[in-house]
Amino acid sequence: MAENAEGDLNSNLLHAPYHTGDPQLDTAIGQWLRWDKNPKTKEQIENLLRNGMNKELRDRLCCRMTFGTAGLRSAMGAGFCYINDLTVIQSTQGMYKYLERCFSDFKQRGFVVGYDTRGQVTSSCSSQRLAKLTAAVLLAKDVPVYLFSRYVPTPFVPYAVQELKAVAGVMITASHNRKEDNGYKVYWENGAQITSPHDKEILKCIEECVEPWNGSWNDNLVDTSPLKRDPLQDICRRYMEDLKKICFYRELNSKTTLKFVHTSFHGVGHDYVQLAFQVFGFKPPIPVPEQKDPDPDFSTVKCPNPEEGESVLELSLRLAEKENARIVLATDPDADRLAVAELQENGDWKVFTGNELAALFGWWMFDCWKKNKSRNADAKNIYMLATTVSSKILKAIALKEGFHFEETLPGFKWIGSRIKNLLENGKEVLFAFEESIGFLCGTSVLDKDGVSAAVVVAEMASYLETMNITLKQQLIKVYEKYGYHISKTSYFLCYDPTTIKSIFERLRNFDSPKEYPKFCGTFAILHIRDVTTGYDSSQPNKKSVLPVSKNSQMITFTFQNGCVATLRTSGTEPKIKYYAEMCASPDQSDTALLEEELKKLIEALIENFLEPSKNGLTWRSV
Repeated sequence: MAENAEGDLNSNLLHAPYHTGDPQLDTAIGQWLRWDKNPKTKEQIENLLRNGMNKELRDRLCCRMTFGTAGLRSAMGAGFCYINDLTVIQSTQGMYKYLERCFSDFKQRGFVVGYDTRGQVTSSCSSQRLAKLTAAVLLAKDVPVYLFSRYVPTPFVPYAVQELKAVAGVMITASHNRKEDNGYKVYWENGAQITSPHDKEILKCIEECVEPWNGSWNDNLVDTSPLKRDPLQDICRRYMEDLKKICFYRELNSKTTLKFVHTSFHGVGHDYVQLAFQVFGFKPPIPVPEQKDPDPDFSTVKCPNPEEGESVLELSLRLAEKENARIVLATDPDADRLAVAELQENGDWKVFTGNELAALFGWWMFDCWKKNKSRNADAKNIYMLATTVSSKILKAIALKEGFHFEETLPGFKWIGSRIKNLLENGKEVLFAFEESIGFLCGTSVLDKDGVSAAVVVAEMASYLETMNITLKQQLIKVYEKYGYHISKTSYFLCYDPTTIKSIFERLRNFDSPKEYPKFCGTFAILHIRDVTTGYDSSQPNKKSVLPVSKNSQMITFTFQNGCVATLRTSGTEPKIKYYAEMCASPDQSDTALLEEELKKLIEALIENFLEPSKNGLTWRSV
């Protein structure tokens, strides 16, 4: 009897109008409980309501996700600002509405959906389930959907969008983020991630159709609809065939004595990297057994980001030592980024930074182009690209070799769109990168790609091995020829958006209102570019050449000593990142001096501009 009474009470509580004292919250609670059909996430909201947790309910229900540098990304769990069944349905309904407006042939061309191996038991939420719901929303509206039948690397989605001539695609992934997160990454018909104004317009469309449509929850459609196709075999075959375009020494690869260890960081990479090695004529790389298979808990690493260096590469480095393999290749969980480590003569491991790998890739891709070009091919038609917070090493190589170098805003979505534009104008793009170990060799895919990057590094290493040159030695040769580029990138954690805003506002009003700093400690500042406001002191009209990016903070300082430093907020995590680089001319070869100067400048940058102790910032812990 008592049990029934309590059941009635709960039932009344959850179906009565809600009186939390906040009408906006009351409405949001009502909507969530009416619309959410996932018992686990519905229960999370019911429990918060039952326990009077109004602040947490407000945090979860009274705001919505926005598009960052990698689409929608948030923690999995209940609430309109989290990734879950309902918010993915809402996002896809908004996508449908916008695509229907943009493409009259939407229902002929279709839509691509891929997913990684993430999941969270407490929310009954997995990338695969979210991908099925994404497909269901569109199938219910008679849109053909190319839904991969198993997990794939992120680059397979933009590749499939182009190859299958679909109007757009979504990859369900949070890449290398912590295990609690997931995301919804959107690609346009050109195979590049969406940029403005599409992101703003899609968000508007999502706002206009938040209530699930009839059929949106019907994930059975994935098994029954004749409009669902599985592109896995076809796309995998075409992708591997296209890889051959960037393979230049297949015979040499097949004979190499070098051994490689590959870790897929508990994600999607294993099978695809194995296949890529086969295409290039290599023996298979040695997998790290504990990290080879998907594991949404990423149970052997502190965080699933290979960029964190030796601390997270422990298992692969130990295996390489045991197997006598000199090179370790690590793809992140969705296989769009690549870390590389090489065993040195003294027994230490050298983990290359993204900028160092880019110097090697830039040299390699141009060298291969030169050796294989047709007689009338002109370097003036060749381009390489990098994001503005990445090393300027490609700029130095381009100046000396006579090809073009261009910069974009941070985020591969800008690189992808620019490459598409260059290709349409008859240009050839050999390589593009961002310092956070995102690389693109060739232009078969218009997004960063860890699978192709891994096998290109293997070929480069095998080629150098025939001359008894290591990757580290070749890097020094590149720097000696084009000038040393010594960079340091790191970050602080800051969970308070107002603190972040005040740090950047202080820099815009430093000694007096609307005045940027003229010095950082003792270091004189030559130029300042503020992409958030569109200001650039180096331009005659004082306007930034890069498009204004109001939603994120980013200021770049060029110092009189040749150093360039950028402070910016992360598009995917609660971080303030700093990037600093000393760009020396080839005649400056005293690296110790350059490193010391850079170190002092970074200390001044942190102390004077970020003020970590005053602002309660947490240092990156490695």
